[in-house]
Amino acid sequence: MIRDRVAGYIKKLIGTLKEEQDLLKVLKARLTKREYKLLLGLAEGLAPEEIMQKLKLDRDSYKMLDAKLLKKLNQEKLKQELVE
Repeated sequence: MIRDRVAGYIKKLIGTLKEEQDLLKVLKARLTKREYKLLLGLAEGLAPEEIMQKLKLDRDSYKMLDAKLLKKLNQEKLKQELVE
């Protein structure tokens, strides 16, 4: 579930993403708590409104957090940690 969401965020991925448990460990260590919770919410299929309520975010803050998450997941150093 989380693998699909992460793969959707990464623009160019070379290799195969790690298994779910290993992937979660890397993400938890490298993302902020809010970025991590946002990603988990998206992976669970929650609507943006539900995530905003859960994380106490307004629409602009949600968009900024989502953009930061997208940017972070596309950093080469992090991508290398996410693949086997």
